Amino acid sequence: MRRHHPFPSIVLAVVLPMLALARPALGQGATSNGGLPALGLPPGHREARPEARAMPRQTPVTLDGRLDEAAWQAAPVATEFTQQDPNEGQPATQRTEVRFLYDDDALYIGARMYDTAGRAGVHGRLVRRDQQSDGDYIAFVFDTFHDHAGRTWLQVNPAGSKMDMGQAAPNMDMSWDPIWDVATSVDSLGWTSEMRIPWSQLRFPKDSLQTWGMQVWRYEERANETSMWAFWRKNEQGGPPRFGHLEGLRMASRPRGFELMPYAVSRASFVRPGDPTSPYEHARDYAWRAGADVKALLTSTLTLDATINPDFGQVEADPAVVNLSAFETFFQEKRPFFVEGSGLFDFGGLNCYFCSNVSGMSLFYSRRIGRPPHGSAPDDALHVEQPENTTILGAAKVTGRTASGLQVGLLDATTSTADMRYIGANGLPGQARVEPFTNYFVGRVKKNLAGGSVRLGAMGTSVVRELNDPQLTNLLPGHAEAVGADLDATWKSQMYHMMANFVVSNVSGSDSAMALLQRAPARYFQRPDRGDHGNGLFSDAFDPTATALRGIGGYTRVAKEQGILRWETAVNFRSPGFEVNDLGFLSRGDYIWQNANLFAYWSKPTRWYREVALIAGGQQEYNFEGDRTDGQFQAYAETQTPNYWNVNVFAIVKPSWADDRATRGGPVVRQPGWHMLFSNINTDGRKPVMLGLHPDYNWADDGTHSYDLNLEVRLRAASNLVIDLTPSFSHGEGTTQYVTSFTDPTATSFYGRRVVFADLRQNTISLDTRLSATFTPNLTLELYAQPFVATGAYSRFKEYVRPRTLETHVFDATQLSVTRDAAGQPTTYCLFSNCDQFSFGNPDFNVRSLRGNAVLRWEWRPGSTIFLVWQQTRAGNESFGDFSLGRDVGAVFRQHADNILQLKVSYWFGR
Repeated sequence: MRRHHPFPSIVLAVVLPMLALARPALGQGATSNGGLPALGLPPGHREARPEARAMPRQTPVTLDGRLDEAAWQAAPVATEFTQQDPNEGQPATQRTEVRFLYDDDALYIGARMYDTAGRAGVHGRLVRRDQQSDGDYIAFVFDTFHDHAGRTWLQVNPAGSKMDMGQAAPNMDMSWDPIWDVATSVDSLGWTSEMRIPWSQLRFPKDSLQTWGMQVWRYEERANETSMWAFWRKNEQGGPPRFGHLEGLRMASRPRGFELMPYAVSRASFVRPGDPTSPYEHARDYAWRAGADVKALLTSTLTLDATINPDFGQVEADPAVVNLSAFETFFQEKRPFFVEGSGLFDFGGLNCYFCSNVSGMSLFYSRRIGRPPHGSAPDDALHVEQPENTTILGAAKVTGRTASGLQVGLLDATTSTADMRYIGANGLPGQARVEPFTNYFVGRVKKNLAGGSVRLGAMGTSVVRELNDPQLTNLLPGHAEAVGADLDATWKSQMYHMMANFVVSNVSGSDSAMALLQRAPARYFQRPDRGDHGNGLFSDAFDPTATALRGIGGYTRVAKEQGILRWETAVNFRSPGFEVNDLGFLSRGDYIWQNANLFAYWSKPTRWYREVALIAGGQQEYNFEGDRTDGQFQAYAETQTPNYWNVNVFAIVKPSWADDRATRGGPVVRQPGWHMLFSNINTDGRKPVMLGLHPDYNWADDGTHSYDLNLEVRLRAASNLVIDLTPSFSHGEGTTQYVTSFTDPTATSFYGRRVVFADLRQNTISLDTRLSATFTPNLTLELYAQPFVATGAYSRFKEYVRPRTLETHVFDATQLSVTRDAAGQPTTYCLFSNCDQFSFGNPDFNVRSLRGNAVLRWEWRPGSTIFLVWQQTRAGNESFGDFSLGRDVGAVFRQHADNILQLKVSYWFGR
């Protein structure tokens, strides 16, 4: 059979970046920036940007939000704001004045937001730090290095609630919480704010005379008006290259910041033992621990962050999921040390106007550090004490820039060995090592060129394990490395955008550990219908004696990102031997994915809409054997109505495709095509009650159908109280759900292995609930709860008749027998009356859980916090698959509750 060969697509992924960069250079002269063409703007173009000037503070300023000191009256005023919404390009309807002062210790910002409605026109809600308030606000965004890449975001609303974000391009870092002061005041003219930001909390060059890029945003909720100081249109790419300038900052010296934050935490657990006879399980358990976080300025632009014996008890619980696939579930990182500054370590981001079933290059997934141990107890162990997570002994990172402007991110973390205790079948206690001593390292560099229009970068990761235990040596690689380079470039005033990356991975260890990786769902090297391949420089064949696995991966996207009509095309690939899961996240290797879309966007309001977007395109994917493993056509439409409702709909048509993962190591089979309709409707977010409705419907060529209904409710019960409710229900049907497989020499069509599938009817209902109460800007209460029920009923057990077809054979009563319990529920299925070799348990499931936590946070002095945390978990499951709303939801609250209480106190020392 003639198959598509992947090589041209890989060549395209490498050549496209070169062509994209070469094109804008034609006809342009060299510049003083290393001879690179000025990609950011057309030749001869000099776009005028607004300027503001900071003045030295000569007289005292009292931070009370009133702006009545003489120093403010002497400072120059920056004004002349322009609307982005609702009337793009028109002068702001409300006047805004901002002033800047500085001294040896801090930057001061004073802002007067006039409102023609006076005090009654000002909308300010008291919310916790970094929570979007949806009321009025003023935000200052600084490009402190003036390299057209970085952003530091400081925002305040009339109630004095703060939001601050740092950036390591291209993402904003919501976890950055610098120590700065703000005061606000509301009066008959509108409202005012005063900010004091210590120099020690900001990063900027050591030059004595500073010029920063700056943008100022103002939002007035009453009129739904967003205005900006440095204007660009909604159909243009903005950001730091389009910022105005803040000038006049003279630095006599740069303060050397040092921060130390020790903490102590006590914990009380009230958890019902799963096995009352186990000597390792206790209904009550009390513990305490202590540690510290350190932050220090190594130079004026490089920062050291370190944590010793970190605690993450205040982190919100992960949501409940039921995963029936062979692939790992991805959970977001929520631990503060790893979240803060994480943007600098991002690598291989993936952008698209519309795409699905694809992921970017994830080389650093920080939840690998401190993960649950890999090892397990002996199969015949009677009782087991398994560590929940690996202990992080310490971690440190250095972030910032060198004198030459090179952005640097270095992270190193060490986890200790982990041992489990158990009682063996002989009744004697034992101990087994389940995780080795491990070191994790990440290095990331970026360099901005051509005025910020080109960014080059590189990243390297390393995991080294100290393997002294035979079980772990056969289970885990001894070391793993990945090295990659990436490129991001824009030209023609950011009209065109290209991004690309390329990575080489290497994993080494014992032949047993490498065999496990070769058989893993990411590649299934043991698949019997794979062609004849060899293991040269990069791995592409199953080899039980191999002690290394190597591969490559890459991504390229070129797009037009401004104007009414836009387009994009992209290639994304992972070779069969690509493996980064020791420190990154990879679900699948062995694919080449391609995508293309046309995008039309109208931003000028009419009587029918405020803006409209239309997208049409398609994507396809092949494995390195040439099988088309994915493909679809898509269409999308979105609009904002004149009353500020947002509505979008899209459709996907997916033809039948070859599935090289369905048999979990067996030959390729085909899946039926399907069609999908999806819509979103969101009401005006300014109202006290905001509603969102998100239904979708799928139907497949085999006659099955699935649907989801999600409702989003946001209730602003008071100016300081927000309640979010997200009920959801999903119903899914499929005819080829994997169940199990057996070695069977008579199954010649499937190379001596019989793979059992089934129809599956699955129902899931959940209610994500969040409550946020803010008593003061420094005292908040956050509650999260998720009742969850998932059921699955299996029927019509079957097998594929032959590989690479849709044809299946359903086992009849003479081929499949079932044993039932006293209640009539199936317990065991047997094939061909051979229960010794071909039997499997009842796969039906009914899973119920309730996960929740409450966090009271009090910043009792600047940088010092007290957390009081309550966590509750209820969980249970049954071996039946039917769904009954009243029975199953009621059962969630009848499950026994396990409770954990924690008190954490930290104290900030800083200068």
